[in-house]
Amino acid sequence: MKDSFADLGLGQELLTELAALGYEEPTPIQKAAIPPLVAGRDLLGQAATGTGKTAAFALPMLERIGRERAEPLKPLGLVLVPTRELAVQVAEAYGSYGKGLRVSVVPVFGGADFRKQAMGLRKGAQVVVATPGRALDHMRRESLDLSALKMVVLDEADEMLDMGFAEDLEAILNATPETRQTALFSATLAPRIARIAEKHLNDPERVQIAREKGVKGTAAKVRQVAFVVPRAFKVVTLGRVLDMEDPALALVFCRTRIEVDELADALTGRGYRVEALHGGMGQMDRDRVMRKARGQAVDVVVATDVAARGIDIDHLSHVVNFDVPPAPETYVHRIGRTGRAGREGTAITIATPREGRMMRNIESLTKQRFEMADVPTPDQVRSRRLDRMKAELAKAVEAGELEPFLSTVRAMDMDPAELAAAALKSLHEARRGDHAAEDKLQVPKWEDRGGPAHPRAEREPRGKERPDRGAGWKKKTPMRGDRGTPEFVRVFVGGGKRMGMRPADLVGAIANEADVNPRALGGIEIEELASFVEVPAQEADHIIQVLRKSTLRGRKVKVNRDLGFRRAAPPHKR
Repeated sequence: MKDSFADLGLGQELLTELAALGYEEPTPIQKAAIPPLVAGRDLLGQAATGTGKTAAFALPMLERIGRERAEPLKPLGLVLVPTRELAVQVAEAYGSYGKGLRVSVVPVFGGADFRKQAMGLRKGAQVVVATPGRALDHMRRESLDLSALKMVVLDEADEMLDMGFAEDLEAILNATPETRQTALFSATLAPRIARIAEKHLNDPERVQIAREKGVKGTAAKVRQVAFVVPRAFKVVTLGRVLDMEDPALALVFCRTRIEVDELADALTGRGYRVEALHGGMGQMDRDRVMRKARGQAVDVVVATDVAARGIDIDHLSHVVNFDVPPAPETYVHRIGRTGRAGREGTAITIATPREGRMMRNIESLTKQRFEMADVPTPDQVRSRRLDRMKAELAKAVEAGELEPFLSTVRAMDMDPAELAAAALKSLHEARRGDHAAEDKLQVPKWEDRGGPAHPRAEREPRGKERPDRGAGWKKKTPMRGDRGTPEFVRVFVGGGKRMGMRPADLVGAIANEADVNPRALGGIEIEELASFVEVPAQEADHIIQVLRKSTLRGRKVKVNRDLGFRRAAPPHKR
């Protein structure tokens, strides 16, 4: 039984650093993956975010190559990840684990200075952590040579495929030596993942780690709660839930950067210390937000999926889905940000009744039912706020240093109890800001409007007239992005096959730079001199602006709307 890191075949330098970092016992994925990887075997691993996956591949790679020196531009280890945030996180982990070995690690990703990355590669980095698109850019410009590679890791392979990096991954893997060791990790093992494994892995060890189930009679490590409310009441519901939960740090997911900014402003008005995080921000601003979050100088981070990939903060206690993610796998990635390394966490979903099907899909994937809850009432919220203020006041009395304030109280010559109550009332009203009217709102339960109490309620028979659909109600065609706006528009991009344009270039730019979920995109056409991509109508202007500022295949290109095109939904997936 391998109950310690010393039993897994790791050298003393790594064991010393792990002890200094406070690592005591390996997680299941580490116990299963480290020995075969140290032995040099290929590995196909299925493990969710938050299971200790990074250490499961980083430690064996460091054990195998950490004592060797690398030639300029020729790394010995390569880790491919879907986003720049995850690249930074993984590179930092390698730096921490390999400190005793003096390992040189270079993160390589878009949105950062290409020349600085090239300089780091020229110095002889042993390990490169890269996003696929930027890795290919360095390979084309001959600032990255994979001919000496001994080990390659594909981390979150399913996410990279969703972002359109399939061709990039093929090109990178084809440029590596056949003798290299390969490890592939994914939250799901879909057929397309199996095809990559069959082609590029050699008799791999298969490891599948399920999420830990709570022991009977105890709470699960990630408590999953859902509130079903009409869309107009979602912001009010979120404010009340945060008031009741009082999170150490909450990460709130939204679909678009516009929603992120609007919701961040709304929560700031309710008295929370809030920061926004999305792809429209520069890297320096995103780093600033992460420093504040890790330094406990913020209560809530509101983010998009793309921007929040790779976030790992010890005191992150709550993850909130302000919208139900359209893909169950996205939900799994989101809630994996909390409840990590054995800690407890809470995942909250604020859904509308129309999102019931997506919630059932999530339950099917996670094999866990949502805990359906009622929105806290104004009286419950007020009571909770007052309880917290009482605790704060008691702490202030215990701390002392009240003499300057006591002299003012004595001079007022009023009843002490009434004076304290007035001060408490003033503090309470100041903290709720300009939301007194919202605080009095009664959020309707869905059954109050004649519909099901929650998405798992029995559907009415087909053909029966359903309640609460007025004369103006019309059925909308759903789309994969924002179901409230079903229309697509087509965007013209002034570059095609002649300049080497591929679907992955367009999807990667839109996902990473415009911060739009790749699943929300429609069809893509690559012609000789131009390309066309279908995007959600409500995101079109933002995507066009971002693409105009970006480079595609190393060049600035013309980007406009295709004014002669507009339709409700793509007829098929790409």
